[in-house]
Order: sequence, then structure tokens, then C-alpha cells
Amino acid sequence: MKVMQRWRNKDEGMSTAEYAVGTIAAAAFAGLLFKIVTGSEVEDMLLAIVERALQLAE
Repeated sequence: MKVMQRWRNKDEGMSTAEYAVGTIAAAAFAGLLFKIVTGSEVEDMLLAIVERALQLAE
């Protein structure tokens, strides 16, 4: 029982280094998504979808 308890306490949460790596990865992923969404191809696609929806609503 003590062995299991010791193991459980060892891996209770993330360390500061793991938080830093996770934060950097999340920021990089957000930057990549922002770059993709603000690109001209995606903008043209979204504009086409909105125009089609407005045509169907008439």
C-alpha cells in the first residue's frame, strides 16, 4: 500500500517545465491557426459560403 501511495504522490501534477512547454506549444498552435484562418484562400472560401447562404435565403 505504501508503494502505491508513494507512486501516486510522485506524479500528482505538472512541473513548471512541463507548463512552460505546454504553453509554448499552445501559443505556436494558436499562431499557426491564426495564420491559416487569415490567409486569402480561407477568406475566399468563407466568403463563398456566406454568399451561397445569402443566395439560398432569397
